[in-house]
Amino acid sequence: MPVTVGIPVTPSADEADETEIGHLLIVDDQPNSRLLLGDLLQSIGYRVSEAESGNQALQMLKTFQPDLILLDVMMPGLDGFEVCRRIKANDETRLIPVVLVTAASDHKNRVRGIEAGADDFLSKPFDESELLARVRSLVRQKHLNEDLDHAAQVLFAIARSVESRDPTTGDHCERLAQMAKSFGEFLHLPRPLIKVLMWGGYLHDIGKVGIPDAILGKTGKHTPEEWEVMKSHVLIGEQICRPLRTMKEVLPLIRHHHERWDGSGYPDGLKGEEIPLVARIFQIIDIYDALTSERPYKRAFTVQEAISILREETDRGWRDPQLVEYFFEFLRSRAPDLE
Repeated sequence: MPVTVGIPVTPSADEADETEIGHLLIVDDQPNSRLLLGDLLQSIGYRVSEAESGNQALQMLKTFQPDLILLDVMMPGLDGFEVCRRIKANDETRLIPVVLVTAASDHKNRVRGIEAGADDFLSKPFDESELLARVRSLVRQKHLNEDLDHAAQVLFAIARSVESRDPTTGDHCERLAQMAKSFGEFLHLPRPLIKVLMWGGYLHDIGKVGIPDAILGKTGKHTPEEWEVMKSHVLIGEQICRPLRTMKEVLPLIRHHHERWDGSGYPDGLKGEEIPLVARIFQIIDIYDALTSERPYKRAFTVQEAISILREETDRGWRDPQLVEYFFEFLRSRAPDLE
């Protein structure tokens, strides 16, 4: 069905500034539909790329990220629903807004679109003003999301700088993030929780940016006063990350990854299941990595030695016993010869 196109809308100065950097991808197997829709969007300042199939669109997304995708539903090969599903399942592309364009506006197709992760719908033939309003809104939201993402990158950079203050830890954060992902998948955790664990790998000690070098780098035993300052890093880290909405789910991990199962940890003395699940999971990974890594004050323990120490700490009441057993099963799944 042809796209209805009338007189191009002339943008205001503000709208022109807002849209001139927008790059859209039109995916449709009908050349005339791509041409008419592309001409309309280019007339108000958008850059437009085209794909004639779902497979071509997915290939293009490997090399560039558009600000929005207008995706036809009825295409040979991969239909729009499947293309949308793959876009939203990929961490590299899932934040790109996808508008499904279809001649079928019935309830069933909308439900399928929602399940595939579509951000909006347009029915053919569509109204120009409605199309442009939705495109502008979604592109604006994409740019806002990018701003949030850039702020998150700043936090990760700060976390990296903290790690660099202590060169003896090596790639501690990267190892934690990868092990957190693997252990989370082993536990069959939902994807959002796995993401929290991975981000925690980088951000859990970000508060150490506020700890003086003389205390942070001290190799001997801390005085009681120094230890109180050292413990404050979890509160500092929480304060650093709190203003960013995207970090909301990571805050409990940052604040509570030094709590203990018996309530003897810090900063709040939480006990048992009062400790957030992500913090209980993460602290096991954090301790294991510290045990199996070489430091100036200790050699790297073997996996079996680390298991023994974790078991002793669990018997002492410091760790969640069920999660520790799951972690041992996880280690055995990676090294079948491990007893």
